[in-house]
This record gives sequence, C-alpha cells and structure tokens, in this order.
Amino acid sequence: MTKPILVTSAAGGKGGKTGRRVAELLLAHGVPVRAFVRSIDERSDQLKALGAEIFQGDFLDVRSVKRAVQGVASVYFAYPVQDGLLGATGAMAVAAREEGITRLVNLVMLQSTADAPTPRMRENYLSEQIFEWAGIGAVHVRGAVFYENLGSLVRNSIPAQGAIRLPWGKEDTIFPMVAGEDVARVSVGLLTAPSLIAGTPYRLVGVAISLREIIATFARVLGKNIGYEEITDEQWRSDVLARGYNTHAIEHLSSLWKALRSAGLDPAKARFAVTDTIEKIGGAKPTTLEAFVRQGASERTAKSA
Repeated sequence: MTKPILVTSAAGGKGGKTGRRVAELLLAHGVPVRAFVRSIDERSDQLKALGAEIFQGDFLDVRSVKRAVQGVASVYFAYPVQDGLLGATGAMAVAAREEGITRLVNLVMLQSTADAPTPRMRENYLSEQIFEWAGIGAVHVRGAVFYENLGSLVRNSIPAQGAIRLPWGKEDTIFPMVAGEDVARVSVGLLTAPSLIAGTPYRLVGVAISLREIIATFARVLGKNIGYEEITDEQWRSDVLARGYNTHAIEHLSSLWKALRSAGLDPAKARFAVTDTIEKIGGAKPTTLEAFVRQGASERTAKSA
C-alpha cells in the first residue's frame, strides 16, 4: 500500500487555504492523503468524503506531531500566520527526522532572510534553517502576497465605502502577488516529483502589479466606480483588530505595508518579476488578478442566489 502524504493546515484557514487545496489536488490525482486538522468539523468531513484520512492533532504538541508523521511518505508544512511557527517547526523537524522522512515541502514568504522587513519573515528564515539542519529533504516554497489576502482586506470596504481603504501609499506602489491555487499546484508538483534537491527555494510571483492596476481590476470586474482611500497604519490596525485578526498577523502585515510603500519596487527587476516556476512545476500559467476577482464575484453571486 502506498504511504500517504501528510498535509498540514488541511482544513483551510483565512488566507490562501493552500493546505486544503494541496489535499484536494493530491486526492484528485489518486495520491493518499493524511489531513492534519485542528478540529473535526464540516471542513474535515468534506475532506474525509473525498478520501482523506483525517488526523486531529495539535501543531505545537510534539507527541501529537509524532503520531501524525508515523507511516507517511512526505510532508506538506504550512503554518498559519499566528504565534507558534518556530515551536511547530521544531516539533515537525524532530518527528520527521525520527520517522526517516526524506521530503518536506515548507511554505514560507517571498522574502525569507535574517534581515527581512517583518518579524514573520524572519521567523520563516529560522524555520528554513531548522528543517535543513534536521536533514529531512526540505525544500522551501516562497510565496508572494496572496490574492486571497487582498480579497479579504477589500471585501468589507468596497461595499461600505465604495473604496479600497488601505495604508498602501501612492497608487504606483508595486505589489508582488500570487494565487493560493498556484502555490498549491506547485507544492503538489514538488511533493510528487521523482526527485528534489534538498534546500532548494522556489520563488512564486504570479504578478507584480501596481495599486492603480489593482483598483482598476476590481472596478472593471465589479462594474462600479471604485476609489482608493489611503488610511494610516493606526486606522488599519484598529479596523482589522475589530475584524478578528490576531496580533501576530497584524504586526507582520503592518511591517510589510511599510516596507512595500518605501521600497519603490520595479516590476521589471528579476527579484520581483513573474517567475516561471508556477508554469514549469504547477503545470499552468499564473492566475491573473482579474481571473481571481471574477471567480470570487461569481461565487458570491451563486451563494446569494
């Protein structure tokens, strides 16, 4: 019997839901999946109906992680943007090493360095080092800002104020972005590839797009005039805190917005240009922002019908 792939964060969270997408794609290709979930609910029931083995556990309890890893072939590791990343990394590294795992796909952010501009990105860098020290064949998927995060940020302000309200600076600010779906497809490609070189980073940028183009895309797809209201970091913090964002995510995103505002990014430069990894490993061209927004608009229309 073929060993399953352990997929963490498989239920899907508030961001790109890559764990959920990876599990579904693997199952669609006939690859057995052990879905690591925090709780049993409708989402885990849906995965079970698709054929996944459900493992209810705690990312931060090494005993739980060791049980999750027993008998699996490889691991997809994606930790939500909240406190605990390094503890979860350590638990997984120990468990995977003891089990003899030789392939782990680690989802991190586009800039994963010791001097990265946000605390979460610096933790990502340490997470990469821990997995590599463990000698478990880790590779690192470095994703840009998810379209899904953008969608979540503007979902409330457009209907209420008719404007995108964010502390993103001037309209020529450039944002490297990617669809969660594309990250998942690349991750599945890596999990099922014949071989990988341990320690390899895979940068995923689907588009380098200006705020002006983002606003125009939403206006075009939604068929309405949409403006941009630049708000202060303090206003944004207050808004998202009231909407339930955790303080770890708020600190990361606040630092990210400041860095992007001041970076003066050039979309033509190699560091931020669209990468061919999505097409080569994921099997399709990067999802455009317009396609993402259209899909979201169609889903909302279907739910309200």
